[in-house]
Amino acid sequence: MMRNELLSKIAVAAATLAATVSLALASGGARLAPDEALQKLMDGNKRYVENKLGACAAAGADARLKLAKSQHPYAIILSCSDSRVPPELIFDQSLGEVFVVRVAGNVADPIVVGSIEYAVEHLGAPLVMVLGHERCGAVTAAVNAKGQPEGNIGAIVREIAPSARRAKQVAKGKPAEEVVECAVELNARAVAASLARKSKLLAAEIKEGKIKVVSAKYDLDDGKVTLLK
Repeated sequence: MMRNELLSKIAVAAATLAATVSLALASGGARLAPDEALQKLMDGNKRYVENKLGACAAAGADARLKLAKSQHPYAIILSCSDSRVPPELIFDQSLGEVFVVRVAGNVADPIVVGSIEYAVEHLGAPLVMVLGHERCGAVTAAVNAKGQPEGNIGAIVREIAPSARRAKQVAKGKPAEEVVECAVELNARAVAASLARKSKLLAAEIKEGKIKVVSAKYDLDDGKVTLLK
């Protein structure tokens, strides 16, 4: 057997083992600490970037049957609805591992916040990630908006508008693309920071150290997720 082929088989075996362990946890194993959950999520993104997917491949009939009557996701991800940013894939996660809430611009209206509260209170997830992404259409619309937008799409733009205005100040004089990317990051941070203000339940869980809320950005070109400070 050629050396490269052997290394490839070892990598696949390791990824499959990781997926099996992950599935066991998702089926009702010990609850992870917030930092452990974050590390697990970022490890999955590393596998995705390196094209070494394992957990996704485990999302078959056996996994489905084990999770049919209960779920214990270790992370909640609030992400944009963009078709290029499926959290389960970019973090290499299987069924039952991540509770995903997707809405254009990853904004947090009462329904979104209620969904996150449910996953924290009833499913025990210790980590919340607000995930923005490169070249977000909703953020671009907010940056380019003239006056007060109307209709349902306008409601999304209005949520992002404060971050768009701040980005124009921070990135003043820079190319339009850089203003948008600045707004993407500011919006993800702002949404993450707003969760405690919008929810007494989440504020209490954060204060007690039971959950951790982070913001991050996904790069459409290289597939990497970067945590925002």
